[in-house]
Amino acid sequence: MAAAWGNRAVAQSSGDDLPDAAEVWAETVPAATPPVVFRSEAGKKLTLADYKGHVLVVNLWATWCGPCTEELPGLAALAERIKPFGGLVLPISIDVEGAAAVKPFYASHDISNLPVLLDPDGNNLDVLDTDGVPLTIVLNPEGKLVARLEGAADWNTQAVFEFLGGLARKPEDKPGAMQL
Repeated sequence: MAAAWGNRAVAQSSGDDLPDAAEVWAETVPAATPPVVFRSEAGKKLTLADYKGHVLVVNLWATWCGPCTEELPGLAALAERIKPFGGLVLPISIDVEGAAAVKPFYASHDISNLPVLLDPDGNNLDVLDTDGVPLTIVLNPEGKLVARLEGAADWNTQAVFEFLGGLARKPEDKPGAMQL
């Protein structure tokens, strides 16, 4: 169990170039909302259910993880692109130092549009059945898990944007939907 090791997960290598996330993630049949629990910078306990109604890109990461820090600026850029349709990027840090590690990292990378979300015990590694970071999951507005990727990727791509935008549209807004 990953949490038994504290939160010192294995950093999952990204190689030289980050692949397009949409080309390497595993899409799934919509599955139940994972029981991920984390805290805001102010210490408020949060769950993914608190964000129901939004398309979510949830990323477990750490400042000491090279592949994580390589992909995080792309996630920050994606956050701006998906904001108009209510999409959110939730980066959950497993750094034991909590906000004391995350805030300087954000500042040094000019990231001001992502929330500081924390899981300093690394419990979500077990919840999401992984021992490595980065790990990213995608949830539809109903809170169902629809995609998962272990390892780093480029999230700020047109294919990712279109997939997430498609999740955000109501069924009646989707091409080919029946009109009564």
